[in-house]
Amino acid sequence: MNSSKKRHKPGSKDIAGLAVRKKAALSLDKVLRGEVFEPFGSAEIADSRDRALANRLVTMSLRRHGHLNQIIKSLLDRGMPKRSGLFEAALRIGLTQLLFLPDIGEHSAIHLAVESIRSDRRASRFDKLLNGILRQAQREGQQWRSLEKRMLFPSWIAQSWAKNYGDEALEKLGESLLQGAPLDLTLKENSSDMIEQLGATATMFDSVRVFSREKPVHKLPLYEEGKWWVQDVAATIAARLFTLNSDKKSRVLDLCAAPGGKTAQLVKAGYEVSALDNSPKRLQRLKDNFKRLKYPIKIIEADANDFSTDQKFDGILIDAPCTASGVFRRHPEVLWQRGKEEIADRAILQQKLISSAVKSLVDGGQLIYCVCSLHEEEGEGQVNWVSKNFPQLQLLPISNQELDGLEGAINHQGCVRTHAGLSFSNQTEGGMDGFFIARWRLD
Repeated sequence: MNSSKKRHKPGSKDIAGLAVRKKAALSLDKVLRGEVFEPFGSAEIADSRDRALANRLVTMSLRRHGHLNQIIKSLLDRGMPKRSGLFEAALRIGLTQLLFLPDIGEHSAIHLAVESIRSDRRASRFDKLLNGILRQAQREGQQWRSLEKRMLFPSWIAQSWAKNYGDEALEKLGESLLQGAPLDLTLKENSSDMIEQLGATATMFDSVRVFSREKPVHKLPLYEEGKWWVQDVAATIAARLFTLNSDKKSRVLDLCAAPGGKTAQLVKAGYEVSALDNSPKRLQRLKDNFKRLKYPIKIIEADANDFSTDQKFDGILIDAPCTASGVFRRHPEVLWQRGKEEIADRAILQQKLISSAVKSLVDGGQLIYCVCSLHEEEGEGQVNWVSKNFPQLQLLPISNQELDGLEGAINHQGCVRTHAGLSFSNQTEGGMDGFFIARWRLD
């Protein structure tokens, strides 16, 4: 044996699970700085189990962001250290595993969180502080696991939504935030055989829900054949509300169309559809989807605010840019990244889109406006704005019969307001995204 060879000493690279925690902390740190969370793919983390764990750690940290804020505020007397690198992200990952993911193990939560910052130049000097905070949280675990669900949301959102939807609904919204969103699919043909092949459950209309799957979406049955597309059940409602004559091929314009779920519904309904969007990248995604679905479509790359045409449309659907507060089950970070200023900015943009759309509508034509937002300013407030500024637009109330038995979704204005607290007539679980939908006729 060559005595000159040095025996290998275990280092941080050899600690099981450490690389996953570091990647999770780096990803969460970006979100804390304002970026949108992009789940890890195989290119970032090759091992499927490690990839699933990293995504779970970050996602649950974002879902528990409000609770973590309360815990950190209590345990950090002097507040978050300045210029501390990955300290906050590692702390949040550690607290999440320690308190809210018991199946992973408490001891590893503390050990791996501390180790994950020791290689970070700015955070490493706070390793003892991190260890102390996590151990105190461990001792006080029962208290922190019992925080109210309303604390999952920013206080101003919790107050607003409790006022608009009620305390019981707010509780259900909190539950849905923690549970996440199931996979909803819209079928080209409502077939019981197809539903069985997908292992799905019918919800309403031609929308079905897949509660569990072991394959990515593109590996599910009948994907390549173009027999369905991904679309939350709440997102399917708006396109169904046109009462145009499909026999005469009514012309419908879908503004802000990509990625094309509602556009596909309009084509399926028999309309002559034009899809408009200003993003080449998003339009390419729409084209790819329609190629798979084998649906015909006319593409218009343009800014919806400036669009005009001599050939006006019988119907126009505005799926307007919004704060996306209604899809917090999928993107919990939007609750904390988009405040009251963003709501005001989006509301102005939405009004510009409505103003532009009216110019391209035939007399007697229908305008449908929808947003995936739960904020009143982007929904009910816009109906009030339209009534003051466009007296020629007559609000067409939406009936329960048009919603396939969905109870509690029609508001006092005769508009649709969905949220995760609503229940399907067949009692299918899982809720739905938050949408607001209004319908007018141009007189």
